[in-house]
Amino acid sequence: MSIKVLQPGLLTSMQDLGRYGYQKHGVIVSGAMDTYSLRIANLLVGNQEGEGALEMALLGPSLQIEKDSLLAITGGNLSPTVNGKTVPMWRPVYIKKGSVLQFGACKSGCRSYLAIAGGYDILEVMGSKSTYLRAGIGGFQGRALQRGDVLEVKSPEGASLERVEYFKRKKSPESFVPASWYAGRKPIPQTLCLTTIRITRGLQFKYFTSESKSQLLNDSFQVATQSDRMGYRLSGVTLQLEEPLEMISEAVALGTIQVPPDGNPIILLADRQTVGGYPKIGQVALVDVPILAQVRPGAAIRFQEIELEEAERLYIARENYIQELETAIRLKFL
Repeated sequence: MSIKVLQPGLLTSMQDLGRYGYQKHGVIVSGAMDTYSLRIANLLVGNQEGEGALEMALLGPSLQIEKDSLLAITGGNLSPTVNGKTVPMWRPVYIKKGSVLQFGACKSGCRSYLAIAGGYDILEVMGSKSTYLRAGIGGFQGRALQRGDVLEVKSPEGASLERVEYFKRKKSPESFVPASWYAGRKPIPQTLCLTTIRITRGLQFKYFTSESKSQLLNDSFQVATQSDRMGYRLSGVTLQLEEPLEMISEAVALGTIQVPPDGNPIILLADRQTVGGYPKIGQVALVDVPILAQVRPGAAIRFQEIELEEAERLYIARENYIQELETAIRLKFL
């Protein structure tokens, strides 16, 4: 079965949890910006949580579903509809063949994820289906989707097949049948609201001026329109070192907050480089990276400092919750 792209949207690409094990060779990780939403979308349709899914930014695509399919849409609300009728998010939805799934105005967040039972039939490159846009590798022909593209879908097996059969038995005359329950919804930043992001201190935090340390934790920053999947550029407050600092480039991580010479911080995200030579003033707690990924350009954020032990506790709590959620979803289909 397949999905035909009628309109590609602003930036729609195939992403999974990333391409790990190759950073030492200069190959970036890529992967979904909001990994939480991607994982839940896959669990809802019975896939492995790291299966590839479509990541849609700000203005989503229009897709023709050419065979009966079980889908799940998570992340930011890009006003999904099927044949003009609103489709609920964060739940499995069985869509009849010939239907048109369309995304419209962005109501909350800025990135939405579309998983399909069985998974997309995309060749893995270095163990991942993620699209590395700058290098043109992975995903669908190494690029964002374009009008006329046709995405092939694997036949559902195991849990995915059981869920497809579950919805088939309902025999509804409607063009789509959603589950009566939803799962996994998390706070999604509203369009231009101030969002709080928790951070720990970076390796070079101590080298910044007292004023800059205070501004980092007390002032707000605006996400610049030049931001992309590589990193969020922040404006509003310029951060300064006590004195010039000569650094040897060292490894960077997802959520690293670097400060270049102009003093405007950059938060490194999914398509980040493998090493960096700018001082690192902070590190976004991993549990808050999916929230940050849903903050749209032009919106404001503020930072709240937490200890490393608290960041670890929050991460473990989230992973435990996802495991519990997976069990709860599975029980819904017994």
